[in-house]
Amino acid sequence: MLLVKTLIGAAKACLPDSVFLRIAHRRKVGRFPNLRNPETFNEKILHRCLYPDPRYIDLTDKLKVREYVARKVGLLHLIPLLSDPDVFTEDVYERLPSTFVMKANHGSGFVKVVKDKSLVPFQELTALSEQWLSTHFYRVARERHYRTIEPRIFFESLLLDKDGKIPADLKVHVFNRPPGEQTIFITVISDRFGDNPRGDTYDASWRIQDIWHGHYQRSETPAPPPEKLDSLLSVASTLANEFEYVRVDLYETNGNIYFGELTFTPGAGVFPLRPAEVDYAWGRLFDPNVLRQMSR
Repeated sequence: MLLVKTLIGAAKACLPDSVFLRIAHRRKVGRFPNLRNPETFNEKILHRCLYPDPRYIDLTDKLKVREYVARKVGLLHLIPLLSDPDVFTEDVYERLPSTFVMKANHGSGFVKVVKDKSLVPFQELTALSEQWLSTHFYRVARERHYRTIEPRIFFESLLLDKDGKIPADLKVHVFNRPPGEQTIFITVISDRFGDNPRGDTYDASWRIQDIWHGHYQRSETPAPPPEKLDSLLSVASTLANEFEYVRVDLYETNGNIYFGELTFTPGAGVFPLRPAEVDYAWGRLFDPNVLRQMSR
């Protein structure tokens, strides 16, 4: 079985990016994509994976993007950076507080929440960091703008709400169309690090949408809107206003809004949207020609 998996992995690695993405889209979304004339949201994301805007590189880098965020919306929306060492040493570990989050800058899913450092030894974290740093994230899903990001480990403060829980991920999808028109949807991922993660999507007026996002189950009842919904939408709108589409990940906790990341190719174009009509509807909102009109 191990030999079979190894051979399959080697065969996948040899596939051209376009073929790899077509197969992945067919397997996960259920149909072969039209990359020549993309119509759906996922097809247009696939096109971005293959032909990324050069700006995506630095803005996808979770360390370099902090400069962009500070310039656009101010330092107050950045999660405090505890350390971004050239090398993760035991001395760096010892100087970290009792709670923190370890991340890597060059991909998705590189997150380790540490609520009690005394229970997570340096050896465990350094082994995990080495695993992350050795992962060439471009090869995972063929998102080409990840190819030249230099992998780094960094540490941020752990955000907790008033109940001591990790706040929900607020994934704000911002579509821009001229003249200055925006359409926004917010996907709320709750209990992300727990046993019962949920994914629910709302419009900008916080009306629940009949959308199933990827593998996430829906909540039984809609969540109340964020305390500062207007401010959250303003931050997302400002960070997204130079692009025809970008997903802005934010957190709201204790009356503050914090930036998570900018995602230009969410799900690498193979993250199912159900019902299928949503994939087409979001595709109509996503007009790559807007970029040229916005730059005139």
